[in-house]
Amino acid sequence: MSKISEMSKKYNLHSWSAQGGLNPMTVSRAEGVYFWDDEGNRYYDMSSQLVNSNLGHGNRAIIEAIKAQAEKLAFIGPGYAVDVRSEAARRLVEFAGPAFEGGKVFFTNAGAEANENAIKMAKAFTGRWKVFSMYRSYHGATFGASSLCGEPRRWIAEPGVPGFVHFDGPYAYRAPKACGFASEDDISCFYLELLENQIRYEDPGAIAAVFVETVVGSNGVLIPPKGYLRGVQEICGRHGIMLVCDEVMTGFYRTGSRFAFMQFDVRPDIISFAKGSTCGYVPLGGAIARKEIADFFDDRKMLCGLTYSAHPIGCAAALAAMDEYDRLGVEENVRRQGALLGELLDGLEGRHACLGEARHIGLFAMLELVRDKASREPIVPFNSDPGGLMPRIMGMLKSEGFASYSHENMIIVAPPLTIGAEELKAAIDILDRTLGSVDAMLA
Repeated sequence: MSKISEMSKKYNLHSWSAQGGLNPMTVSRAEGVYFWDDEGNRYYDMSSQLVNSNLGHGNRAIIEAIKAQAEKLAFIGPGYAVDVRSEAARRLVEFAGPAFEGGKVFFTNAGAEANENAIKMAKAFTGRWKVFSMYRSYHGATFGASSLCGEPRRWIAEPGVPGFVHFDGPYAYRAPKACGFASEDDISCFYLELLENQIRYEDPGAIAAVFVETVVGSNGVLIPPKGYLRGVQEICGRHGIMLVCDEVMTGFYRTGSRFAFMQFDVRPDIISFAKGSTCGYVPLGGAIARKEIADFFDDRKMLCGLTYSAHPIGCAAALAAMDEYDRLGVEENVRRQGALLGELLDGLEGRHACLGEARHIGLFAMLELVRDKASREPIVPFNSDPGGLMPRIMGMLKSEGFASYSHENMIIVAPPLTIGAEELKAAIDILDRTLGSVDAMLA
């Protein structure tokens, strides 16, 4: 363990980890789709860190924009008008598409705060107090965002904020055994009926909003079946409920479009975003509200506030990032490399006994590992891995130069959106070899 790693372990509390067994890697530098440890070993950044380094490491345009803004005006309170603050808001509302014409953005520091403030907006606008969100979802680790979460990371915050209700979203691979889906329409109808019933049971007139990760992220890259999100929007519309799309992971071309909702024939009332807005170079997030919601606060006090809301350096970084998405042709690259990634992962699914399902959209993918393909028994039980099998597998990948993270029995594959075909093939070759070793372990 390096001196830096020792100091990190001594003085830092590391997230989502028991501290005693940690041995944090010391990273010395990063460039493009790679980073290096202090011994000179190179790693493919196959999760874009936390699915936020969309433009890779060392992007000069973003770095120069940060430097220039720091020299010009490093900070001013959120109540003042600043050129980069006004322009970033305008560009982001435009980025959200025609459905958000006339809308406005409330800036935050990160995705959790974006969802916190989206909750406040929805409650204020509707005058209601209940909020729905999916099981197997993650919306952030602050108290309100934790209450939105539908997975074990919320448990530490319980009993949570009153009024939060969880429902089962589409997950056909782990649907009840009695389900016999013949098509995507069948899947959508089944899960929409569950949602409609639960809304009825919880009093539709009390529900302010339904939150969805447009594509569920760390809990499985669960891609909504045809018609599902449109059906959720129709249910919300019938009951006067707002639809909030959490695009913290999926925004900024991760799935192939500016925001993922644009691929599913749906128009949310609020979008929460973060990560890809600055690609992690500095913190910035926000909630974009449609015109009707923005106008609501013209003569009503907006009870949302953060010291660092619309931080000038964050706004400058966001403007540079949006320019770089265009300059580098990221949308087209995601189309090309996303198709290649899908082809490669589908091939792995056919070759490896331990790979139950590979789900992918754009450059956003998840591998679900199983002990048996027929029974679909997960390689580790839900919320339990007493033998540390998944960390072992991730360690095997990292030893070969493939850096990513796992959640439950799944491995995320979400490289920077600037990755090239040869880089992608080389990284997936490492994954292929490691899965072969896992097959042998389970045989």
